[in-house]
Amino acid sequence: MDSHIDICRLIKQGGVYYNVPGKTPEDVYARLCSIAVFPEDLSADDVYERLLEREKRMTTAVGNGIAIPHPGVPLLKNVESQRIILCYPESFLDMNAPDGRLVSALFFLFTSNRQDHQQILARMASLFQIVSIRKLLERQAPESELLAEISRY
Repeated sequence: MDSHIDICRLIKQGGVYYNVPGKTPEDVYARLCSIAVFPEDLSADDVYERLLEREKRMTTAVGNGIAIPHPGVPLLKNVESQRIILCYPESFLDMNAPDGRLVSALFFLFTSNRQDHQQILARMASLFQIVSIRKLLERQAPESELLAEISRY
């Protein structure tokens, strides 16, 4: 894996948002896009449309209450702008997860190239296998606590 792939740095870059209102994934995506910080060459409206397009093709829910919404194509111009936005919705979301569970943590992934995109997804999939990380996500732990746990792996 390339040395610039650091999940903690990507989350710090994107931010963590708690109690994001919305009863559906679309509502939560819209609200998140209205409050999240994106690079100036990326419009929140474009991000929202791309997220919806991707979700229509296939759910981004991965199980264990976790989803990884992302645009179908890399939208960022450079590696330094890559980010993961962690969103805890106010209400758990039905996103047709493979295990049938409602989603309580969404990791919005924004990358600049397909190679990094795939590497980040693979890294996140391995982190989500770790029970202690899943427990922190379930209780919507403070960002510092979650990042400290992730950095152990």
